[in-house]
Amino acid sequence: MKQIPIRLLKDALESVAQKHQVEIDPSLVLKSVERTRDLSHGDFASNIAMMTARSFKSNPRAVAEMLIAAIGEQPEIAKIEIAGPGFLNFTFKPEIYHQELSHVVETAEKYGYNNSGNQEKVQIEFVSANPTGPLHVGHGRGAAVGDSIARVLNANGFDVTREFYYNDAGAQIDNLAASVKARIDGITPEDDAWIEDGYRGEYIIDIAKSFLAKESVIADDREITASGDANNLEDIRNFAVAYLRREQDLDLKAFDINFDVYYLESSLYKEGHVEQVVNTLIEKGVTYESEGALWLKTTDYGDDKDRVMRKKEGGYTYFVPDVAYHEQKWARGFRYAINEQGADHHGTISRVRAGLQALEIGIPQGWPEYILHQMVMVLKDGQEVKISKRAGSYVTLRDLIDEVGKDATRYFLAARNPDSQLQFDIDLALSKSSENPVYYIQYAHARICSILAERERRGSAFDANFAIENLDKLTMPQEYKLMRTLSSFGEIIVTAGNNRAPHLIANYLQDLAADVHSYYNVKDDAGNAIRILTEDENAKGLQDAKLYLLMAAKQVLANGLDLLGLSAPTKM
Repeated sequence: MKQIPIRLLKDALESVAQKHQVEIDPSLVLKSVERTRDLSHGDFASNIAMMTARSFKSNPRAVAEMLIAAIGEQPEIAKIEIAGPGFLNFTFKPEIYHQELSHVVETAEKYGYNNSGNQEKVQIEFVSANPTGPLHVGHGRGAAVGDSIARVLNANGFDVTREFYYNDAGAQIDNLAASVKARIDGITPEDDAWIEDGYRGEYIIDIAKSFLAKESVIADDREITASGDANNLEDIRNFAVAYLRREQDLDLKAFDINFDVYYLESSLYKEGHVEQVVNTLIEKGVTYESEGALWLKTTDYGDDKDRVMRKKEGGYTYFVPDVAYHEQKWARGFRYAINEQGADHHGTISRVRAGLQALEIGIPQGWPEYILHQMVMVLKDGQEVKISKRAGSYVTLRDLIDEVGKDATRYFLAARNPDSQLQFDIDLALSKSSENPVYYIQYAHARICSILAERERRGSAFDANFAIENLDKLTMPQEYKLMRTLSSFGEIIVTAGNNRAPHLIANYLQDLAADVHSYYNVKDDAGNAIRILTEDENAKGLQDAKLYLLMAAKQVLANGLDLLGLSAPTKM
């Protein structure tokens, strides 16, 4: 819908500029057109006259008048008015919204989708939790945001790959193995012999028991049977990683998160990618030796100080395999790469990008993209919840799913801008009221389903073509507002994709649900409820037009919920 005023204004601007021999970039129009908030100002407004008045050496209202004259009569436009200092307000003819309703119903689950991405490959890495414990609520926020971004980009025509990077090497895995070994040996966190930085959750006891019982574990890409050898630390390590990978896999499945690729940090070492990257950087002359360590000249690429790559005592610092991993992303053809991670990863961004630039393999500055989410505070009964018995020191994702369900968990974790801190109120998520946004949205969908089911129960025949012929009977302000909101869905998808901002979908769904509930509760001048279903044959045309409008609203609600990974219930 937004393309209509954009097209008309671009053509008019080019015509007026040519007539007055003025050079103006017609792409300015793209930035000038916005939907109006107040319906009295029309459907769309543009400040292009104010943006270009200086070029025309005229005042904005005079430029606006020239543009209106150049546009002339158009089949989509009821009127164009000049407001304030020179805004152009476009009001559509109702038929344009009627056509859009038909488009919603005809395209169904693909309504709002576009091909602006032109099937370009984009890789989204998210969650990427160390296999050292159950997923916590921070991982859950990353999962909800990352998967929703993937869904939105898919709706914008990108070829999306979801990827989980497993840090299955390094000191944290050593601590995991040592913690399980200690439990096997009967050492507890209260004992003096307990290792420093050991993992204390009850899940460590479960791993130790399973290992001694020689149980088998099937994770995403491996099956391991425990040897039961209490003295074989390597066996314990491999079993513990597989055990926790399986547990994380189960949590992600409960959260309806699926990945296309699981990438192992250990493979970067086994396949020589880390050594290859380090050798390339040495050959490029961007490293130096100092104090027994190997350093990367990251200050040459905007970092605040140079960074150690290989420590004095041996072993690489954690950003080095990250550089190798992203070099492999580039080699796999991902010109768009998005990392959704916790805010604690902020310090690695400049180092990874510096290493990639130093390789000189054509990677552009600012690649990959980073989306960093802030912490999540979980509240219950007005108090912060900090500890899960199973995890020992944090609230797990499974705790939330078990408490409030998958849909509420996903919605609340994705419904705010990732760069803002989030308070997850369990009591609100459980409430069945309009205060609970996910309940409010899903109830709007279920409410429409109830009306459509009642029509079928009554045996009332419904002819879509007959309904379309009677759409001109939709004259109430609530109907116009609902049609207008429905027609903006495609624009929201584009904006949410361009800004990697799935919370915009959540905001839109709240607005759409509000319009649906308002329409359902509308009353006549006498204060009586206006029924959608009627036994009056003379009113059947209006009834079917209303049902067609609700069918479109039901479809858009379902499409929007799907972009957030939520269900669209038919009963509540």
